Amino acid sequence: MGTGALRYRCLVLDHDDTTVNSTATVHYPAFVEYMKLYHPEIHLTLEEYFRANFDPGVVALFTEICGMTEAEMHEEEKFWNEYVQRHVPAAYPGIREILEEQQQRGGKVAVISHSYTENILRDYRENGLPAPDLVFGWESPPEERKPSPWPLRQILERFSMQPEELLVVDDLKPGYDMARAAGVPFAAAGWANDIPEIERFMRGNCDRYFKTVAELRAFLFESGV
Repeated sequence: MGTGALRYRCLVLDHDDTTVNSTATVHYPAFVEYMKLYHPEIHLTLEEYFRANFDPGVVALFTEICGMTEAEMHEEEKFWNEYVQRHVPAAYPGIREILEEQQQRGGKVAVISHSYTENILRDYRENGLPAPDLVFGWESPPEERKPSPWPLRQILERFSMQPEELLVVDDLKPGYDMARAAGVPFAAAGWANDIPEIERFMRGNCDRYFKTVAELRAFLFESGV
């Protein structure tokens, strides 16, 4: 473990495809199964699914791209959550060490995600990750979910921190939009996919871009990086 002052007093992590490898192994397969049963005319590849989640985002994916009604979205959400209950994604190698070092040095870890809090905490337990200090999940009202800056403002208030003392780490544009709206530094997690247009946007717009978990750890804890 390293010693010394933290670069950021609070790490604000996304969950899916930032902490755990879940889109390819859980969320996309659940989407495919649901569509086979209820919308067999809709076919998206994994790459197309990644792109749609990046922009315009998951809600627009279902309403605009798939043309689902609000009632259908509620049914899909139940199907997805039941699927998630039976499938635990693996944490990316190196994530546990980042969380441990952040907390052992006296820092905080918060999670802002479009997954349910109970599933996030389950994934942390099953992967042997230290529990986060705060979690804001999908069960929040729509106006309080990212890209709304509301969760970040709650973190700032709860921990009595300034925006520059936080770092948001996320693989998708809603996380970037949330951080920008709150004036919080943003680092892109680039290890979940190799889609060129996503990487171009993130490299061109974000404060930092990390292609590997090891790069993020070095930036956070190694002096001179």
